[in-house]
Amino acid sequence: MWRRLLLLCLVPFAVAAQAHEGMAMDHAAMGGHTSTLGFGAALEPGGRLWVVDAAGQHIRVRHSDDMGRTLSDPVIVNPTPEPIYAEGENRPKIVLGPKGEIYVSWSQPRAKPYTGFVRFSRSLDGGAHFDAPVTVHTDRAEITHRFDSIAVDGKGRVVVAWIDKRDLEAATASNKPYLGAATYYTWSDDRGATFHPEKKITDQSCECCRIALAATPDGNIAAFFRAIYGDNIRDHAYALLQTDSPPVKAQRATFTQWHIEGCPHHGPSLAIAHDGTRHAVWFSAADGKATIWYGQLVPGKAPVHTLEVAGAGAAHADLAVAGTHVWIVYHQQTAEGLSLMLRESTDGGAHFTEAREIARTAGSAGWPQLLLRDGRAFVAWNTTDGFRLVLTELL
Repeated sequence: MWRRLLLLCLVPFAVAAQAHEGMAMDHAAMGGHTSTLGFGAALEPGGRLWVVDAAGQHIRVRHSDDMGRTLSDPVIVNPTPEPIYAEGENRPKIVLGPKGEIYVSWSQPRAKPYTGFVRFSRSLDGGAHFDAPVTVHTDRAEITHRFDSIAVDGKGRVVVAWIDKRDLEAATASNKPYLGAATYYTWSDDRGATFHPEKKITDQSCECCRIALAATPDGNIAAFFRAIYGDNIRDHAYALLQTDSPPVKAQRATFTQWHIEGCPHHGPSLAIAHDGTRHAVWFSAADGKATIWYGQLVPGKAPVHTLEVAGAGAAHADLAVAGTHVWIVYHQQTAEGLSLMLRESTDGGAHFTEAREIARTAGSAGWPQLLLRDGRAFVAWNTTDGFRLVLTELL
């Protein structure tokens, strides 16, 4: 109940899409057959677009060879039906491996409320069929393991991170205080055939905000996610997800001092340039001022080159970087519907253009996702009008 009340309190900071996707997710989890607007997308260097989403109790993958104008017939990832989370912050994901692998992850609801398992499947034959899904974590308690994110590092290892409440459960059983949840990850170094036992990134992270993963110039994977500091200060942490012996060390990375006793369902985005600059966007409503922020992360210190990207009615930003070109997209709620907005920098984030609308819908939409190809940026956007790939360039 408190989560429902919290979401109502956050209406000025959210978009109608979240409510729409929440209802669609509930219908799908109960065995309905409608598809949801939450999706994941990936773009091959050659131009083939891959899209994953949920249709009822099935994960489906489709591709497009005409930049999203038409999509292929779906390939069903899980022939055996299962409940699927497919809301805005907890949607299916898809990434591509260096040898043509296609990797998909999602969160599966369990019987108890707010519980889940993180699921994974792969295709090694170009998407013709997928292996039977597996659960990536060894802990099988009926608790929260959900809000998964997936990435492939420079050595082809598959890295999966998620929000996990095993430590909250242990603290509660011992009558010890514990805010929020923890964040965990695992990885596979055999193309998704097996996964290593999971490692903890940090304690006391936010319960329902997506985790941003990005590749570093040396081929590792970094995580940027909402964490909890002090008495429910919901800022963000940054960590390298080590796949060797050194332990993970999460460092505070934003300092907006937003005090909120609950999860805003509003995760960040991260993109790391070849020179190591950590470009990031995140949301805060500190002091009652809803803001999408841009900044360059200096873990352990306040970000530099910060910018207020957008204010009231703006939400769910994503960003991408190629060289010194940085793109930021986000949703802007208006009286006419939902606008897809863009801001750009061509000098490495020192200056950004004014916001401009690149697409709109009178209905709802899944959170936008920026994709790069040959130094050009496209926005994958799934709306009630249909899926589209939006070009960011002025024609």
